[in-house]
Amino acid sequence: LMFNKDVTHSKMRRRIENPRILLLDSPLEYKKGESQTNVEITNTEDWNTMLKMEEEYVENMCMEIIAFKPDIVVTEKGVSDLAQHYFAKAGITAFRRLRKTDNNRMARATGATIVSRTDEIQESDIGTKCGLFEMRKIGEEWFAFFEECEDPKACTVLLRGGSKDVLNEIERNLQDAMQVVRNVVYEPKLLPGGGATEMAVSIGLRRAGMKVEGVQQGPYVAVGEAMEVIPRTLAQNCGVSVIRTVTELRAKHAAHYDADSGSPCNIGVDGTTGEIKDMAELGIWEPFSVKRQTVVTAIESACMILRIDDVVSGSRKAQG
Repeated sequence: LMFNKDVTHSKMRRRIENPRILLLDSPLEYKKGESQTNVEITNTEDWNTMLKMEEEYVENMCMEIIAFKPDIVVTEKGVSDLAQHYFAKAGITAFRRLRKTDNNRMARATGATIVSRTDEIQESDIGTKCGLFEMRKIGEEWFAFFEECEDPKACTVLLRGGSKDVLNEIERNLQDAMQVVRNVVYEPKLLPGGGATEMAVSIGLRRAGMKVEGVQQGPYVAVGEAMEVIPRTLAQNCGVSVIRTVTELRAKHAAHYDADSGSPCNIGVDGTTGEIKDMAELGIWEPFSVKRQTVVTAIESACMILRIDDVVSGSRKAQG
């Protein structure tokens, strides 16, 4: 796990093995009043007393934390200069203003529990599943790395690129790949890619349309033709003859359908060479949930357009 934060004090340790980690979502500084308050002070002793009370409040919070001997303290709020002094003196490394999402990931990775009040800290709240903490500089910024965690439930994927555009593209590709894995895990069904599924559906609809007479045959033929867009586009992207490739693919699927062998036809277009190949041998598969959603969305969009009986134009006609 890692996050983009530097230690709050220059004298704090930057490398700790088997650290004890405490996570907080409360500020380690004097709590200011929620409403506006005016205080009248008549002599300097009262002013010194107020400052001392603030310092004692912060000191008590720090002593409650130091009593559990953590090596690292991470909070979502601020850490005052006085608290930094006490932590540095006790050999504790502190991080402040960590995002809520990062704090939750820290809890899942290190086994710690996020605490809201320092007087409610228990030994079970301390995270001890991290094997190594280390600060590393990448470019111009410092990053905190928590590695060798025992049975972590969260992790960080570090992406690096030459420019921001390259990084964004890599992040989008990674996100797409993770979503594909998620879809397969939730619904473990796969279909052959390379336009094989679309062509098989197209042939099935054409054959079913031949059994229907009259106007009702139109939707079968129209949807069947629309399904061939995917293999046709693949052939165009490969730079091969579109008509020859689609015709050959259609003929193979039709022959397989007429043979009625009971096994699926996995013949599709190789996206690299444009040749007609068996997708099962190439290992090209697509999630069933994505294919289903694509077909459902396409048909619903067509139905919505067909429901439009007129178009209202916002431009005025030219007056003659």
